[in-house]
Amino acid sequence: MANRKLLTTVLSSIFFRNSTKKAARYARSSKSLLALIQQVAEKTSVLGVTGSYAVAKDQINLLVRMVRAYAKGEYRAIPGKTLLRLVAVLVYFVSPIDVLPDFLPIVGMADDIALLLWLFSSLSDDFEKFSQWEKDRLSIKVG
Repeated sequence: MANRKLLTTVLSSIFFRNSTKKAARYARSSKSLLALIQQVAEKTSVLGVTGSYAVAKDQINLLVRMVRAYAKGEYRAIPGKTLLRLVAVLVYFVSPIDVLPDFLPIVGMADDIALLLWLFSSLSDDFEKFSQWEKDRLSIKVG
C-alpha cells in the first residue's frame, strides 16, 4: 500500500514531469542516450547486492543493455512511447533531486526503486522481447 502511494506521488510529481520532458530530447540523440546510461551505470554501482536492491540492479542492467542496443542501432524494436517511458525513468533515476532526494540515507533511493519496479511490471512484454533478442543474438554468435 505504501509503495503504491509512493509510486503515485512520484508519477504525479513535478520531478517526473520534468524527466518526461527531458526524455524526448535524450531519445533523439544516440550520444545523449549513451551518456545517460553511463550515469545510470555509475549510480547503480553503489546499490547493494541483497534484497530489493539486487533485483533492481539486475533489472537496471537489462534496461541499460536495451537502451544501449537501441542507441547503437542494433535493436530498434522499442515502440516510441515505450522508449520515452524508459528514458524518463532513467532521467529521474540519475537525478539527485527528486521526491526523495538521494542524499537521504536509505530512504533516498526508495522512490527510484519503486519507479523502476513499476516500469518493469508495466513494460514486461517489451523486456521479454529484448531478452529473447539477446538470447537469439548470442546463439547466432556462438553457433
